[in-house]
Amino acid sequence: MNELVEESVACPYCGETIEVLIDFTDLNQQYIEDCQVCCKPIVFLVTEDGDGAQIVNVYSEDEAF
Repeated sequence: MNELVEESVACPYCGETIEVLIDFTDLNQQYIEDCQVCCKPIVFLVTEDGDGAQIVNVYSEDEAF
């Protein structure tokens, strides 16, 4: 079953809010997608907290995590 969910995230470079499709079946995965506004690469990290809530964190390539 495909669990694509549309999420709003703020680009860590330009600050614009963009809509992205997130696949929550691949938890704890990291991937890169370019910002739709400034075209810079955004690092996405999809995780789940202790209560089972799904979390999407975004970072610039320069940020360490």
